[in-house]
Amino acid sequence: MMQTIWQPNSPVQAQLAALKPYLAKHVQIDNGPINDRVHTLLAAGGKFLRPGFFYLFSQFGHDQEPDRLRAGAAAMELLHVATLIHDDVIDQSSKRRNVTTIHQDYGQRNAIYAGDLLFTCYFDQVLLAAKSAADIQANTAAMRAILQGELDQMAHNFKPQTTVDDYLKVARGKTARLFSLSCEQGAHLADAPLAVVNLAKRIGEDLGIAYQMLDDVLDFAGKTDLTKKPVLTDLKDGVYSLPLIYALDAQPALAQQLPMPGDTVTNDQLHLIRDQVLLAGGVTKAQALAKTYTDEALDLIDQLPAGNTQQQLHHLVVQLLDRNH
Repeated sequence: MMQTIWQPNSPVQAQLAALKPYLAKHVQIDNGPINDRVHTLLAAGGKFLRPGFFYLFSQFGHDQEPDRLRAGAAAMELLHVATLIHDDVIDQSSKRRNVTTIHQDYGQRNAIYAGDLLFTCYFDQVLLAAKSAADIQANTAAMRAILQGELDQMAHNFKPQTTVDDYLKVARGKTARLFSLSCEQGAHLADAPLAVVNLAKRIGEDLGIAYQMLDDVLDFAGKTDLTKKPVLTDLKDGVYSLPLIYALDAQPALAQQLPMPGDTVTNDQLHLIRDQVLLAGGVTKAQALAKTYTDEALDLIDQLPAGNTQQQLHHLVVQLLDRNH
């Protein structure tokens, strides 16, 4: 079920509800078990953030052609889910949206091919939504940046010398670029004014960076019963996120306790490191930087045309970036 972050009985909620059967119709994989699992994942949904922001920003335009906008919103969700399937293989995750991951039951190869097939479904929708070759190029460039961001992150795995600038480069690619694309394309495909399209792109990037930072904070300070996913997974996998980077800067000796590739790490060891990250102020500093990006996004939202959509965006960003799950 779609999480209740969207206003009840709002146009966006109705559009997102209609998007689910559309996705089911247009994602067909000629392998019964894999097809069923992908459809279960799509139906399980999540917050539907990317297509939701796409639809919200489309409200600033005068071209409300429903088929084009639906295809554009579908493209954003399909690109997101394709990357999640690949991420689950890399991270060896057992669950996604409370659904057993594809690789867990059907192996890594089948999961990778399923993700690849969703990329083709994504481009099918891009072609339906695009008004020109430039729109296709924008999506291609965004997909390239997202994948490069994933590679950049892997290049920094298990490296205590990772800097805040390194982290921000990864976050801009792997997370913020799709938020930015979703906001920008929603405004652009609805023929919003160019100034609004440009603001949408910047808002999406600030929002995406802050969202990633908060996810990383919750990996250290969150509770599994609220986040619905295990905590400290990045730490175990050698992904040095913002709270740990700040803690290492304050306490360099902490690097000696971090797991290395191939190490068997107990939960007690992970929690001991977590406690030291908290004591070193890593989480507090990460929260402060996330607030900086959140405030930047809110300042940019204040520059959008005044009205109900602007107010919804302001409320949504505050709600989204001040959460415990």
